[in-house]
Amino acid sequence: MSRFAHREWGALYAAVRTELVTRRWRAVAMTLGAVCLTSVFQVVQNRPWGYGPVQAIGSVRAEDPLWEALLRTPLSLFVPALDLPVWGALAQILLVFGIAETCLGRPRTLLIAYTATLAGTLYARVGIALGPGAPLGLGLPATDALVVDTGPSAAVVGLAVYVCWRHRAWVTGAAVVLAMAVEVLVKCNLAGKEHLAAIAAVLVVCAVGSWCQRRSSSGGRREGRTRSGAPAIRS
Repeated sequence: MSRFAHREWGALYAAVRTELVTRRWRAVAMTLGAVCLTSVFQVVQNRPWGYGPVQAIGSVRAEDPLWEALLRTPLSLFVPALDLPVWGALAQILLVFGIAETCLGRPRTLLIAYTATLAGTLYARVGIALGPGAPLGLGLPATDALVVDTGPSAAVVGLAVYVCWRHRAWVTGAAVVLAMAVEVLVKCNLAGKEHLAAIAAVLVVCAVGSWCQRRSSSGGRREGRTRSGAPAIRS
């Protein structure tokens, strides 16, 4: 078991520990800010005077004009679902965003998080356009146009998959994907399918990253062979 844990999470643990030891709370400053912002949105949207403003700036629905949804997307990551316990969202952000921030850095963490969220948002529009009779269960009923998008969960799932890919935690990454697939099978709703759309988008990013790495390494090997095989120039 210890050998499996070292192989699966050893590199990830070392990266996180190094950042936390050297930079302490500054290593997860963005994550702490995200947790605080999510907490504020949760408190405000549960007040009679706060629900409307929070919906106006951070809630995305497929029925919204696309430009409006894109403007709301940056804050939509931090608006927790009203029908779920907020502690779950806060725990997810603290754990997954924190690990991603220490391993990937803030710019890449935000890029992957927004890529996953945007993939879910755009999928909702495509799924509703296809309709519930679409093949492979890709379609969605028209009533889902009124449902608020996933909030931080799509970003959390996307970041989890990307971090597992970067640090070769293959079993953990596969478990995340399997869990989201089971979620759709058990409870086929908009949120579950948006999670799968987020995973699909991040897997494309991972595939492109792997291709670029292979291309770079093969180019480096060819350059090395060319240099080693070049004839010496005598003066």
